[in-house]
Amino acid sequence: MVLPGGLLQLTNSTANREGHAFHPTPFRLRKSPNTTVQSFSASLVFGIISPYIDLGSHGMVFLVAPSTNFFSDALPSQYLGLFNTRNIGNCSNHVFAIEIDTIFSSEFMDIDDNHIGIDICDLHSMTSHSAGYYDNTTGGFHNLSLISGEAMQIWIDYDGGAKQIDVALAPFKMAKPTKPLLSMSYDLSAVISDVAYVGLSAATGIAGSGHYVLGWSFSMNGPTPPFYTAQLPDLPRRAQEASRRKVLPIIVPIATSTSVFLITLVVFLFVRRRLRYAELREDWEIEFGPHRFSFKDLYFATEGFKNRHLLGTGGFGRVYKGSLSKSNMQIAVKRVSHESRQGIREFVAEIVSIGHLRHRNIVQLLGYCRRKGELILVYDYMPYGSLDKYLYSHSNHPTLDWIQRFRITKGVASGLLYLHGEWEKVVIHRDVKASNVLLDAEMNARLGDFGLARLYDHGTDLQTTHLVGTIEYLAPELVRKGKASPFTDVFAFGIFVLEVTCGRRPIEHKMNSDKLLLVDWVIDCWREGSLLEAMDPKLQNDYDADEACLALKLGLLCSHQSPAARPSMWHVMQYLNHDLPFPELTPMDMVQNLQVDSPFAYCQSVVSDGTISGLSEGR
Repeated sequence: MVLPGGLLQLTNSTANREGHAFHPTPFRLRKSPNTTVQSFSASLVFGIISPYIDLGSHGMVFLVAPSTNFFSDALPSQYLGLFNTRNIGNCSNHVFAIEIDTIFSSEFMDIDDNHIGIDICDLHSMTSHSAGYYDNTTGGFHNLSLISGEAMQIWIDYDGGAKQIDVALAPFKMAKPTKPLLSMSYDLSAVISDVAYVGLSAATGIAGSGHYVLGWSFSMNGPTPPFYTAQLPDLPRRAQEASRRKVLPIIVPIATSTSVFLITLVVFLFVRRRLRYAELREDWEIEFGPHRFSFKDLYFATEGFKNRHLLGTGGFGRVYKGSLSKSNMQIAVKRVSHESRQGIREFVAEIVSIGHLRHRNIVQLLGYCRRKGELILVYDYMPYGSLDKYLYSHSNHPTLDWIQRFRITKGVASGLLYLHGEWEKVVIHRDVKASNVLLDAEMNARLGDFGLARLYDHGTDLQTTHLVGTIEYLAPELVRKGKASPFTDVFAFGIFVLEVTCGRRPIEHKMNSDKLLLVDWVIDCWREGSLLEAMDPKLQNDYDADEACLALKLGLLCSHQSPAARPSMWHVMQYLNHDLPFPELTPMDMVQNLQVDSPFAYCQSVVSDGTISGLSEGR
């Protein structure tokens, strides 16, 4: 929107929003259809104002695209209002963009949280550089903070003859640096369409930011005209600065005349609040400071942890919905009982480490708080809740179609692959199941509640066998040896795939008190030549038969009794993406061939020595 005075505001402090602005008419960037893209230049005076001094909210881009309708289903957050999960990286996009990025996203291999990048049909930048400029006199490099709240100017030049892209950045009113920040040889003729729109896009994520444009220009076959700085609007001040300037002249005289009363009142309130919101802090926690929430903020976010904000109760604790007052950010707050202080430092270190995980199929762990006998964990809020409600609820939740189920299966597989092999450390989830798969605003699967089992490990006598997990998903070797591995996660994933595909719980109780194992039932269907009879009847035969057979056989292979027979999550993703042919197998290959009882029967004998939850609990 254009504010009074002519300032263009692409986004405000609202979270998860996007904004676009385009020149109303397209440009013909080629003289004729068979010629190359002509030279062009663009200049942009912009400013980014974040409510937080050291936290941005993704960023903005200058872009050239074949249509303005292309962005109607673009996503905010790390997608910058430019792409969505389906079209990102597709060369048919014909999108050229210069990103001004204020958030580090490992998904797109960002170099840091304050950089400029050149993007071709994707957000994996072809080249990028930390924000700054080269001094025209000394040649030295000076850093710039994109979220400083100060106006800056960026120049984008494309030389059609030399096939050269140059990008320069500098504080507003400073001359254009002679040495560009970015320079790359690339023929945009293969990217930009004959007729294209020129515009801007900006997006916010979990925290909002104001993305403003004071002025911008575009020209063909020549430099952009200079801005008349006196005619450009001013950037708004940060809210804290504006309010402070208004309040100080009033506060100072009042404080002078009533200082004794105020000091007494402040001391009283401070003591009372300290008692009410007392937290447990130790010296070693200083290094984890940025990841620690205050109990007071979480208390107010959940309105005192009232039951009307309760999302669920599980084996690890109660989960509440909350909203942080400073940012209006919605969060999920889990209160976990932990009386023992043994190993808590290691566990907090692991929680903070897990908080660095960044993947579109993993629930973001934002931080923690410690208070008396409990640990409080803070996560991104998932508006559609847990997957199990959609598989088994017959009234309050709609039935998931096959396309949604297959996408959810691939999403969970992608998240596990990231945990097992694509992050800097190997993370074992230890409790993969439908109730630990949450659905975001676009019904994408997010794997949550990983790592909590370590809480019990750190606080347990080393001589005690302590199982953590859900009985129906426990791999046989985990029950026997008590040692988790990536392949115990694969086993649980296999049960999960069958659960999603068949719409049945892993273990169902019959009228005669016998138990029906989902794995055995699917094998029986396969052995009888009617594998697709195992499909969820609620789908009403509306599914891709090849994908359904793949999902059923993959679920059986992943839940094989022998760890050596199970595929890795890398192979699982290759099968699901049809990059590798699924191996030729028979029902006999899936038959339980180890000399052990079923996991369920075995667990009954050790349940007194472990922590094993049932499906009815959830997490």
